[in-house]
This record gives sequence, C-alpha cells and structure tokens, in this order.
Amino acid sequence: MAYVTYEDLDGFDDEKEIALAAWAEEGITGRIVRWDDPSVDWASFDAVVVRSVWDYVARREEFLAWARRVEAVTRLANPAAVLERNTDKTYLRDLPVPSIPTSWVEPGRDADLPVLDEYVVKPAISAGARDTIRTVDREKAGAHAALLAAEGRTAMVQPYLDMVEAEGETSLLYFGGRLSHTVRRNPMLAGGTAAPDADNARADLRTPEPDQVALAERVLAEFPGVLYARVDMVRLPDGSPALIEIELAEPYLFLRYAPDAAANLARALREWVSPA
Repeated sequence: MAYVTYEDLDGFDDEKEIALAAWAEEGITGRIVRWDDPSVDWASFDAVVVRSVWDYVARREEFLAWARRVEAVTRLANPAAVLERNTDKTYLRDLPVPSIPTSWVEPGRDADLPVLDEYVVKPAISAGARDTIRTVDREKAGAHAALLAAEGRTAMVQPYLDMVEAEGETSLLYFGGRLSHTVRRNPMLAGGTAAPDADNARADLRTPEPDQVALAERVLAEFPGVLYARVDMVRLPDGSPALIEIELAEPYLFLRYAPDAAANLARALREWVSPA
C-alpha cells in the first residue's frame, strides 16, 4: 500500500511511522511516497491511501488530475470524486445538517456582509487556516472577502464563535465508518490570527456527547464508503452542535492520542482492501 504524503521538509507529518507500524501488524506492507513524485508506478500498489498531501491547495487541479490517474490503475482512498468535492468547502451548502452560518462571496460579486460582533473570513479552498482572518472590523472583513473574490476564489464569511475558547473544536475520527476516537482541538484562530499548522495537532482525548455523535453520523452518511473521515464541529450559542467541516482529503488523524487509533485505521484499511 502507498501512504501518500508531500515533500515534508519540516517533518510536520508525525503520523507516518505509527500508521505504517500498525499496517504491518495487519499484514500490510506500506511505503511512504510523495503524490507528485513522477517516478512512482502507482499501478504497482494494491491500494493508495491519501494522507498528508498538505501542499495541494496551491495545486488543486494538478492534485485532482493525479487522483483520477491513480484511481484508473488501482484503488484510491478516499476516492477521487470525494477528494474533488471535499477540497472545496462550498460542499457545505449542500449538506442537510446544521452548520456554522455562512455568507458566500463568489468571484465577481460584491462583499455585502451581515452585521456580526466578530468575523471569520476564509477561502472555500484552503487548509490549515491559510489566508484566514478573524476581525471585529466589518470593513476589514469585507476587504478580505473582496480580495479573495478578486483572486477568483470564493470567500466564506462566518461569525466567530467565542465558545470555542472554552470548549474548543470537537473532532470525531471515523475509520471504515466506525467511530475510532474523539478529540478536543485548540481553536486555530485564538488571539485573532491563524495558528501554525503544527498547533492543530495539539488536542485532548474526549468522550463525545450523544448529540455530537448523531450529527457526525448524519454528515458521514452523505459520503458513503470512505476509508477515513474527521468530522469537526462546535457548539452554537444555543448549545446545539454545528458542523465546521468534514475532512476527507488530508486530515490530521490524531493517531497518537488514543491507544487503538492506529490499529483501528489499519483494520479498516485491511477490511476495505479485502472485504469479508
């Protein structure tokens, strides 16, 4: 199997070795490869598992073309169609579940923003809070949304939910459709700026509440057959859970935070490749 990453010069992906060790326990031989390595023969793998492809944002069309080529010669997780849909957050408009209220500013449209106490403005195609701002200044929020739209990108304008300072963001990790573990993540925009990617890996293991599990499974039902999923959510001011996003392309999986997490992923991979 291929564990697909990027040119990780700074070593941000600290899950590679723990994942491959768990794969080996399930009788799976894994090899770490870059998605954009032209020397790789993708047809030589029984399956290709997309993991830390964290440079795809600036090269999305190239990445999706790669995914379609790979899927034509071997099994790909998650599937190319899922990667295409999930790497553009406009998919949130189509999900029949509660999510954070969002105003969308499309290219060529004026940034007519609602009046909010505090704004989060980000592009619909992004990762790791890139090009995301948090501000109380409506004019600044509008200017950032307009800038993104002028660059041909769809902007998302959302209220900043200050309860994340106390509760954080809750992420439920699913492998093979089964809940593996849940973590509380540090808010990425604490202090008003986007935290470095590495900060996203700091979290605490949690037991999810029943309403959080119910929401996560409603969301997951919209993407049947995926190998891995991370469902990120927060509570709204009325206490109800709301979806932030479902990560199906390259989520950090917090494998070090739960004793069985890596084994759960490996078992799901084995079952996906060799269903009973």
